[in-house]
Amino acid sequence: MAASSANEQTVTVGGHRLRISNLDKVLYPETGTTKADVLRYYAEIATVLVPHSRNRPATRKRWVHGVGSDEHPGQVFFQKNLDEGTPDWVKRVDVQHSDHVNTYPLVNNAATLAWLAQIAALEIHVPQWRVDAHGRRKNPDRFVIDLDPGEGAGLPECVEVAKLARTILTGMGLDPVPVTSGSKGIHLYAALDGSQTSDEVSAVAHELARALEADHPELVVSDMKKSLRTGKVLVDWSQNNGNKTTICPYSLRGRSRPTVAVPRTWRELASKNLRQLELDEVLARMKKRDDPLAESADAPGAVEAPAGEWHSNRSPGDQPDAHPAAASSTDRLTTYRAKRDQAKTPEPVPAATPVSTDGRSFVVQEHHARRLHWDFRLEHDGVLVSWALPKGVPDDPGQNHLAVQTEDHPLEYGTFEGSIPAGEYGAGTVTIWDFGTYELEKWRDGKEIIVTLHGQPSGGLGDPRKVVLIHTGRGDSGKNNWLIHRMRAGAESDDPVDRRRDASAERPAARARQKVLSPEQPGRGIKPMLAILATQADLDDEDAYAFEMKWDGIRAIARVDRGTATLHTRNGNDVTPAYPELTDALTALYPDRSLVLDGEIVALDKAGRPSFGRLQQRMGLTKPRDVAAARTQVAVDLMVFDLLELDGASLVKETYDERRRMLADTLPADEGPLHLPPAFDGDLRHALDASRTLGLEGVMAKRRDSTYSTTRSRAWLKLKHHLAQEVVIGGWRPGQGRRAAQIGSLLLGVPDADGTLRYVGRVGTGFSDRDLTAITERLARLNRKTSPFADVPAADARDAVWVTPSVVGEVSFAEWTSTDRLRQPSWRGFRPDKSPAEVTREG
Repeated sequence: MAASSANEQTVTVGGHRLRISNLDKVLYPETGTTKADVLRYYAEIATVLVPHSRNRPATRKRWVHGVGSDEHPGQVFFQKNLDEGTPDWVKRVDVQHSDHVNTYPLVNNAATLAWLAQIAALEIHVPQWRVDAHGRRKNPDRFVIDLDPGEGAGLPECVEVAKLARTILTGMGLDPVPVTSGSKGIHLYAALDGSQTSDEVSAVAHELARALEADHPELVVSDMKKSLRTGKVLVDWSQNNGNKTTICPYSLRGRSRPTVAVPRTWRELASKNLRQLELDEVLARMKKRDDPLAESADAPGAVEAPAGEWHSNRSPGDQPDAHPAAASSTDRLTTYRAKRDQAKTPEPVPAATPVSTDGRSFVVQEHHARRLHWDFRLEHDGVLVSWALPKGVPDDPGQNHLAVQTEDHPLEYGTFEGSIPAGEYGAGTVTIWDFGTYELEKWRDGKEIIVTLHGQPSGGLGDPRKVVLIHTGRGDSGKNNWLIHRMRAGAESDDPVDRRRDASAERPAARARQKVLSPEQPGRGIKPMLAILATQADLDDEDAYAFEMKWDGIRAIARVDRGTATLHTRNGNDVTPAYPELTDALTALYPDRSLVLDGEIVALDKAGRPSFGRLQQRMGLTKPRDVAAARTQVAVDLMVFDLLELDGASLVKETYDERRRMLADTLPADEGPLHLPPAFDGDLRHALDASRTLGLEGVMAKRRDSTYSTTRSRAWLKLKHHLAQEVVIGGWRPGQGRRAAQIGSLLLGVPDADGTLRYVGRVGTGFSDRDLTAITERLARLNRKTSPFADVPAADARDAVWVTPSVVGEVSFAEWTSTDRLRQPSWRGFRPDKSPAEVTREG
């Protein structure tokens, strides 16, 4: 540090020299907080704040002469453009607005924070999106709503609204984190995967605000008019607009006291002493705590720009001759080039468009990046089609590994070894683990690939290894996910669909055996075929079965009749109005045909896995307004697994193989929300491993020679990873503690063979606040004076409120006890698709 005057000095921060002055200037008169205090705060909080501001164009609010007081606030300057006095080392980016361009700083390091403190830029505001290394705007990587209390409301009311919003957001697959804003209210943040535009995210936020207002008009308002906000909380959804900014987490506020926008835990929000925190409290807090908002800070795009250099920092003469985006849209290396700068990485970056080849080379590269993984690449059509394998190529045929498809690589990459510099895409050391040639058995783009790899004698593979890659991704977040499986020596690997087609060719009279139903009731009277719970030991001959994933949703029979589609649950309930996206997709796909499909309605979470909890938000809705609101929060898909009728001809007497072949011919693998999930032939272990890897409920084993029976049959077996049981609610007991005014536990029963409701225990866990509200409302109309159970114990009957046993739910549990009770049950949700008479004991 070199002093240049009594009140001015030059300091070095993060390798950058900065001249600071007037350290004793009071910026917060009420507390005596000086510029030196502000500099100290931003220097110490930088490691926590910068991850939230990195690569986001920053708007600043400056109080050059201090913030003043509530009665006499100081003059504030709202600044977007950088001025001429900005140090050269401050990273910056040009942003095109409707009629002009602004140059914004990027608060990417501690030195930039110190510079902002020096110029009294106390507040840092950033958008929900970042820019990439070329200064181009990316999609938002976080969702935010601002809960702003009106006159007569405060933090307690904001907390209540935050809890209500949390329930909805969690149901959408998001994990919101509260931030006390440092002003009056609370912000809610949730990390996004970057697949939606700002307009799309903003539309969802708007619907969330409207839904909260509709359900709680006495507490919530979504309109900005101040006249409507007295005593209420404004849910400001507009923060997701691409042109809007929000106070950066851990930024100071220009209030009378040095308050801070601080991420908090939900437990803190429950405290009666919740308040806005000030800078010294935040510094002490972060010495002991992790950042509750770290997931959002680590969202896609949060990494530093390559070598710290930004496209907009270069002079025009420094620009490359051609931008990667200018490459031909048909060039399979466009994405590869866009992620690499040949001047900064030793990786090959060929300029020429790849020429199609018939080569059969492969390479596996060990990649010590931020996380160790192996890059698996197969030469195909002039490029190396590539996957990242977190656990490498599997050795054990009984263990499948995840394979995440990445961008195609040039053929030259097959010989690359070296170190990718820090800050570059894929930074780390790359070495060749094995390489050689492969024999191709099958290549179905985007679906399935089977190859035999012939590596080097000293390579990592050892003997030739036959592997199959199966695409398993569902939804945007899982679209690149595959499984890689090592096949057993001598295992057959012909395409299930092709094999069924060949088998069908041997039965030329198969179509002739189809029975045409009465035209007055096409497809009516078909009831879903049911399965029996089983274990692996119950399968005497695996080759006789096909294995499908067991989807965690509700069963549905879909009927399409030339432009009209209906959906019915297994007990005949018409749920057509509840799922318009499914009926719209069916009618669009089959405008001139009639058919009956069997499938499962599911709601996928952000990882692409079925979530029964999310599906609960779509079940039981009939009013168009309610359905439309729910659709903005939870989308549904239909996993189709059987074809029961086609153009008036019944297929229920056909074998599973024949129905599956015809289904594959009739339904594309993926058509919007309609999906044809894969089936596995003769390898239960493979199917179970795939199910576990995907986080699914289990596997369905279906005899390939079985017809479609309307009675429960051993031709279909269900093998679950965890036990679940449908139950009938017969009563409830009040809660204690914080749930004293709510339901504490539900009393459950399962009908026996005679229809007598046998008591199986009570469940008091697994409920969300939304669940408790829904259960209370539903059971309030069913009170009765006597117990519906035949054998409820006196201890459980004490203080019980009995209800008519007409509501069916589902619980997960550990096991059945010797006294026929559920051990450790946990609530999963209602089953409106089931009637009490249909409930039977599982296992």
